[in-house]
Amino acid sequence: MNSRDRVADRHAIEARLGARLAGSLTVQAQTVPHDVAERLRFARERALLRARESRQAVAVVGLTGSGAAVLAGLTAPWWQRAASVLPLLLLVLGLVAIDHWSARERVMAAADIDAQLLADNLPPSAYSDPGFAEYLRTAPPQ
Repeated sequence: MNSRDRVADRHAIEARLGARLAGSLTVQAQTVPHDVAERLRFARERALLRARESRQAVAVVGLTGSGAAVLAGLTAPWWQRAASVLPLLLLVLGLVAIDHWSARERVMAAADIDAQLLADNLPPSAYSDPGFAEYLRTAPPQ
């Protein structure tokens, strides 16, 4: 028996149980005194009215990006829309600033190495040595 069959069996059992309960309640409702039946009818009508009103209220009220509730159909003020875009704008500006700072640091490091090379008296063979640039990066200037 696969899962679809089990689900179908469960739905059939639930439907039979629901039908039995509805039938039992219908029989018992016929024996309820008139005043109790009227109170139950009035309570049922009030519950249905409240449920209808709550469904309409949920459909009408929505949330803006800032979390404030507004009625549907009304647009948010311009400052609320701008405030919802502000975090994204700050993030992009921060990333641009970090990239600019990183590029500046790379240029400054290269300029420092060039300054050390030009200020020192070295034989020409030192410039072609692959480990020399690494030595300049790690050794503190004297």
